[in-house]
Amino acid sequence: MPVGTHGALKAMTPAQVDEAGAQIILANTYHLHLKPGEGLVDKAGGLHRFMNWAKPILTDSGGFQVFSLPRKEITDDGVFFKHEVSGERIFLGPKEATVIQNLLGADIIMAFDECIPYPATHDYAAKSIRKTLRWAEACLKNHQRTDLQALFGIVQGSVYDDLRRQCAQALTAMDFPGYAIGGVSVGEGLELLKKVVNDTEPYLPEHKPRYLMGVGLPEDILESIERGMDMFDCVIPTRYARSATLFTRRGKIRLTNRRYRRDFFPVDPTCDCYCCRNFTRAYLHHLYNANEVLSATLAAIHNVQFYLTMVGGARTAIEQGVYTEFKRDFLDEYGRDDGRSGD
Repeated sequence: MPVGTHGALKAMTPAQVDEAGAQIILANTYHLHLKPGEGLVDKAGGLHRFMNWAKPILTDSGGFQVFSLPRKEITDDGVFFKHEVSGERIFLGPKEATVIQNLLGADIIMAFDECIPYPATHDYAAKSIRKTLRWAEACLKNHQRTDLQALFGIVQGSVYDDLRRQCAQALTAMDFPGYAIGGVSVGEGLELLKKVVNDTEPYLPEHKPRYLMGVGLPEDILESIERGMDMFDCVIPTRYARSATLFTRRGKIRLTNRRYRRDFFPVDPTCDCYCCRNFTRAYLHHLYNANEVLSATLAAIHNVQFYLTMVGGARTAIEQGVYTEFKRDFLDEYGRDDGRSGD
């Protein structure tokens, strides 16, 4: 799911996101609550109409953003934090996060949880999941649009297998329509990421969506698909695009490198996105050097379509029963340098 934090993907129009093949996008509850406010979005007819996106939208609960703030006060009921501009003291808890998301009107909304930092002690993580479970029950209680919005529960527990199991089993008993694994992509690395997914997946229903939050790089996604994950989001495709890093079938390239000044190949000769059909690496190199906004737009179009093509290939491979071979072949080629794609 491409990420449109403020109700917009950076450097891309909704039409470009749609053309790239996105089926669903993500927006951020915390940021939309601060500006323009869920009341205004509701008056505009909901997030779909406000941002002119006809396909599904998922909003996170704001938990990750709130718990990453430097000066917050965590209580049993929620979190106090200061407005990033005005300094106003704001409270966000499970009831507030659910009401905000009801007003925003996304198709999938997330329970408010405590995003556990890495590293965390077993004792801290245990206390935290008890809080997360209480908040999950409060989210269910306060969810007013069950016919229009699917509320997903979020499994926490840091890197501890017993806590992940405990949290997953308790949330499954609450019968959410979908489940997410949270508290990853917080600095734990790929091996611990795989461990967390392995520890959690057996306790999530097979017939309901499984969402791995905040992941990630192509190798992270492919390894996690193999472990039973269905949904992913990350800012990497558009964030990397703004810093001139583009994804190709043979790895990442950084187009500000001088080696691309006279490189008249497409970004990825195997890609049929708008960028690769019409422009060269040399042209994008020029755009970045000239600080042209178009550089970020073309690169974002390419990166988003690269990711969507990759997961589309994974879906087809699963349907054909050849996912293991698909993943192996993809990563073998992705790790290969053709002489033009290195940094």
